[in-house]
Amino acid sequence: MNNRCKQLLIAASLGLISATSQAAELLDKVVAVVNQDVVLESQLAGLVNQVKQSAAAAGQPLPDEQPLRRQALDRLVLESLQRQLAERLGLRITDTQLEQAITNIARGEGKTPDQLRAGIKADGLTYAQFREQVRNEILLSELARNQVRRRINISDQEVKQVVQMIKEQGQNQTRYRVGNILLPLPGNPDTEQLRQASRQAEKLLKQLEQGADFRKLAIAHSAGPKALEGGDWGMLGINEMPSLFSEAVKNNRKGDIIGPIRSGAGLHILTVFDTQGSTAKTVQAVEVRARHILLKPSIIMSEEKAQSRLAGFARSIRAGEADMAQLAEQFSEDPGSAINGGDLGWAAPEMYVSSFRDTVNQLKVGQLSEPFRSEHGWHLVQLEDKRVMDATEQATEQRAYQLIFNRRFTEEVQTWLDELRDEAYIRIVDTHLSNGEL
Repeated sequence: MNNRCKQLLIAASLGLISATSQAAELLDKVVAVVNQDVVLESQLAGLVNQVKQSAAAAGQPLPDEQPLRRQALDRLVLESLQRQLAERLGLRITDTQLEQAITNIARGEGKTPDQLRAGIKADGLTYAQFREQVRNEILLSELARNQVRRRINISDQEVKQVVQMIKEQGQNQTRYRVGNILLPLPGNPDTEQLRQASRQAEKLLKQLEQGADFRKLAIAHSAGPKALEGGDWGMLGINEMPSLFSEAVKNNRKGDIIGPIRSGAGLHILTVFDTQGSTAKTVQAVEVRARHILLKPSIIMSEEKAQSRLAGFARSIRAGEADMAQLAEQFSEDPGSAINGGDLGWAAPEMYVSSFRDTVNQLKVGQLSEPFRSEHGWHLVQLEDKRVMDATEQATEQRAYQLIFNRRFTEEVQTWLDELRDEAYIRIVDTHLSNGEL
């Protein structure tokens, strides 16, 4: 939507244009103004319908229409704020990145591109809608990682402590499928705010004791990031979930209701949807040695020129007219590897960004890729060698680091989103959902 359209829609929603223009508004009503953007009725209806379809497929009851619409609108508002920030930062997902992601989705589901398209159609989506959903998911994921990871510092001592905890847990490690209802509180709540939140928590607990469906209540009342999923955080190990959850859930059984528990975000009511045991196994780690050339698009070098230039390099290398290492040393814009002829040394593929990782994993030893795009720029990569190692100890350390990172990331993302909302101008125009500014 261009800026002129946005301005007209915002003006119409606030009653600032004439009745003749208001007739056009009926085609797609504005339900919320979010800084310089708007949320439309069609977007809200689309998300609500998706939630209803998913719930129907899972046999999951839903709350009344109004609380469901309110939760859906809250998510659309947050997504709008994130997209606006991504636009200000110049972050975007290219068509090449999008097609690579869709190819990986099809491969992960064991489907051909045609089978994936057929499944999308059966779900009631057009392929264009699916593409934009995937593009949006990648964009928001990249934005969150870029904004939040700088807040996370993990020491070697913390990793060693978690490694020790993993070893002490032994071979059998219970995993929990956790549900969360968050009743929000401001940073420094007053007595009345605490009293109201406590009363609401007591009311929900009473309903749960009387057999109410936890997921239905989460959709209706939770302010947590998984509200539209019924508060379901999925299957997590004790060390994978936020520390607040791990302390509360540990040693509880399926169906138990826990809480309310106070955190910086508010009051939490938790449940254990399910549990499962897992057995530790000897891990074999795959490491690759790759060589690459990186070209970064700029005002001087366009996306198309960077891709075309690397395609020319690839033809020359395959024809035996040029050497990969020499080209990398001369042209690559990765200062860390260019000096070594583009050699990245031995590394686990998971250490690379997703598009680079997926490309390397598909190559055979000695094979040269086609040019591909990552968030760093355009790459041409050659797989020099591959090896398999018994890396149980190393894998445990990597797992410990990732567990700490994921836990901190989950906690920091919520804080970051709250800050993003607090700094924004948000006006809910649909009076059935809310009145005034948030």
